Amino acid sequence: MINGVILYAIALVLLSISYTKDRQKTKGALLKAWNMFRNVLPDVLAIMLFVGLSLSILTPSFISSMVGEQSGIMGVIYSSFIGSIALIPSFVVFPLGAALVHNGAGLPQVATLMSTLMAVGITSIPMEQKMFGRSFAYSRNASALVMSLLFSLIVWVVMT
Repeated sequence: MINGVILYAIALVLLSISYTKDRQKTKGALLKAWNMFRNVLPDVLAIMLFVGLSLSILTPSFISSMVGEQSGIMGVIYSSFIGSIALIPSFVVFPLGAALVHNGAGLPQVATLMSTLMAVGITSIPMEQKMFGRSFAYSRNASALVMSLLFSLIVWVVMT
């Protein structure tokens, strides 16, 4: 909360400095930012709706039953599949990971789930395609999935 307040304060100070230096450029920049926000807003709202529905269906106890310590490679595969559905911010993912570990989930499985939740997003691919292009969106998600699996392997070797 404090970090957000500090960032908003810095943004307001810099915006006021920009406004005093050149009013027309600042108004143009704000208009351009508003248009970009307006274009992205439907996709972001759809992702937020999907994430909310997913989190209400996939409770921590249900997920930990699928990715428990005894689940092995299949648990890692389930975790990568579940985590790849949507991009979720870290302030949601870290408490979810802690809840899973407390409910008996295995560390490699939780590491895979957390890293794919934050790095891979199948539901956000259409928005990424609009913003960055098709090849970039697919290659970014594929490389993020590979890195998540490598991260899981490292956690598996080091932590267990």
